Amino acid sequence: MSDDRLNFKEMCARFDVTPRTLRYYEYIELLSPTKNGRSRFYGPREVARMTLILRARRFGFSLEEIRQWLLIYDEQGSEAQMVALVEMADRQLKVLRDQLVQLEASIEELQTLRDAAATGRA
Repeated sequence: MSDDRLNFKEMCARFDVTPRTLRYYEYIELLSPTKNGRSRFYGPREVARMTLILRARRFGFSLEEIRQWLLIYDEQGSEAQMVALVEMADRQLKVLRDQLVQLEASIEELQTLRDAAATGRA
C-alpha cells in the first residue's frame, strides 16, 4: 500500500465517521476509493473530497447538493465549481440567518418563561 493512501478503517478513524457512513458516501458516489479485492483504499483526492463533504455538512448542505457541487468540478472544472459555491453559499447563508433569528426568539421566550418560574409568576 502506498504511503499516501488510507484503508477503510483508517479513513473512518481519520474523519471520525462510522463504517456505515463511509459506505453510504461511496454508494451515493461522493467517494470513489480504489479497490483491491474486498479492500478499499483512499488517496489524496478522496481525503480532500471527504474534508469538503464534512465541511459542507457542517454548514447544512444536503448530500445531494454536495454531490452536485462535486460533479461540477469533475465535469466543468474549478471555476464553474466556485461560481456554484457562491450561489449555494448565498442560499445557505439566508437559511442559517433565518434559523438564527428563530433561535434567538426561542431563547428569549424560554428565558422569560424561566425567569417567571424562578420568581413564582409562571
